[in-house]
Amino acid sequence: MSETGTGSGHVVVIGAGIAGLAAAHRLLARGARVTVLEASGRVGGKLLPGAIAGVRVDLGAESMLARRPEAVALARETGLAGRLRPPATATASIWTRGALRPMPKGHVMGVPGTAAALSGVLSEEGLARIGRDADLPRTEVGDDVAVGEYVAARLGREVVDRLVEPLLGGVYAGDAYRISLRSAVPQLYQAAKTHDSLTEAVREIQAKAAAHQQTGPVFMGIEGGVGTLPLAVAESVRARGGEILTGAPVTELRRATGGWRVVTGDRVLHADAVVVAVPAPAAAALLAAESPAAAAELRAIEYASMALITLAYRRADADLPAGSGFLVPPVDGRTIKAATFASRKWGWIGDEDPDVVVLRTSVGRYGETAVLGRDDADLVDVSRHDLREATGLTATPLETRVTRWTDGLPQYPVGHHARVARIREHVGKLPALAVCGAQYDGVGIPACVASAYAAVDQLAGDLGGVEELTANPVQSLHGGAGE
Repeated sequence: MSETGTGSGHVVVIGAGIAGLAAAHRLLARGARVTVLEASGRVGGKLLPGAIAGVRVDLGAESMLARRPEAVALARETGLAGRLRPPATATASIWTRGALRPMPKGHVMGVPGTAAALSGVLSEEGLARIGRDADLPRTEVGDDVAVGEYVAARLGREVVDRLVEPLLGGVYAGDAYRISLRSAVPQLYQAAKTHDSLTEAVREIQAKAAAHQQTGPVFMGIEGGVGTLPLAVAESVRARGGEILTGAPVTELRRATGGWRVVTGDRVLHADAVVVAVPAPAAAALLAAESPAAAAELRAIEYASMALITLAYRRADADLPAGSGFLVPPVDGRTIKAATFASRKWGWIGDEDPDVVVLRTSVGRYGETAVLGRDDADLVDVSRHDLREATGLTATPLETRVTRWTDGLPQYPVGHHARVARIREHVGKLPALAVCGAQYDGVGIPACVASAYAAVDQLAGDLGGVEELTANPVQSLHGGAGE
C-alpha cells in the first residue's frame, strides 16, 4: 500500500453527499488540507441532476428550505447565486376522498389552529372532532411522543390520516404514528409542553411566525436542478486545493499516533482529524472498531426506500389541473404518494422546451416492500393509472425514467433525539472525529449543511453547534407536492 503523509492539519472527510462536501468546503475555508473519500462513482448523494426528453430535471430532491440560511448561502458561495429560483407557483392540492382539493392553509405540518382551516379536506365529523380539542384534559407529551398518536388523541385520526400523514410522508416517507414529534416537528413539541389545547398551541406558533415574518420565498430551487449544488460545491473544494476521490470506499478507520489511519483500496491515509459523513449503516461499520457503542446505536437507525417516476409529455397532450401538484394520503389506498407538475412548479424546466411537460410521481413509504419490488415498467404503469384517476391525463408519455432510492431516507421514530445524543456522546470520546448527515438532525438540505458545519466546529473544539442541533433539530419542512 502507498501511504500519504499527514502534513499540517490534514482532515479526511468520508462521504461526498451534500453533508460531506459542505464539511470539506468549511474546512478548506479554515485552512485545513482536505481529502474527501466517496465510495460510489459520483458526488452528491441523494441530490442527482438528470434529463428527460432533452430537458434538465432533478432525479432526487428538487428544492431546499430557504427560510434556513445554510443551503442557500452555500449555493451563493459556490457560484450559483444567479441560478437560484423560487417555485413559480406555491399552490398545491391534496387528492383525497375522490377529488383534488386545495391544500389547506393555516396549519403546522397538517395540524390546524382551527377546524375551519381543514374545511373541504375533512368530513363534517372530522371537523367537529377538532372543535372538541379545547374541552379535553391536557395530553402529556413527556420526553417524546409520536406525531400521529398525539395529534389523533387531541384532534382525531382523520386529521392525521388525511393531512399530517401525507405531509410527513413527503419528507420522511415514514409513518406518522411512529415519527417523533420532538424530532420532526420540534416547535410543535415545545408548544405542546406548555399548552392544554393543541389548536391553541398551533395558533401561538402562527402568531409568533407572523410577528417575525420573514420575507422572500419559503423554498428555493436551482436552475438546472438542485442536483447541481453538490457539483458546484465539489468544484469549489477542488479549486481551493481539496482532493475528492470517488470509487474509494473506506475499509478501515482506526486511531493512530497523532490522529487516524484511513484505508481505501490499496491506499492508506494518515489524518489529523476525520469527519464521517455517510449513512448510518456505513457509519456503524466504520466506527465499530473504535466505538462499538456508537456503532450499535447507528445500526438501530432504520431507513425507508422510495422511487421517483419522471414522465415527459407533449404539452399539447397534457392538460393538467392548476398548481404545482398534489399529495396523496395513504388512507385513500392509492399507489403514488405524491405528484409534482415539475414544468409548472419550476419555470426554468418549462422554459427549456415549451413543447414538453415534465411530471414526477413518488412511491414507497416506510415498511412498503411490495410496490418497490415491481419493475420499472410496472411503476410507470401504476403512476400513469393514478395520474389518470386524479387528473384525467390519458396521453402516452414521450419518455419515462425511474430512479430508485433504496434506503434513502432515515427514519425519526420516538426517541430519535435521545439516540442522536447517545451517538454524539460516544463519538465525543474519540479525539478529532465528528459525524454529520441526514440521520442526525434533519433530512433536508439545510439540515445536512448545518450538521456538517457543526461537525467542523466540533473538530475545532467548539461544541455549541452539535449541542444546539441535538437539543433543537433542524425541522425538515415539506417542500410541496412530490418532495
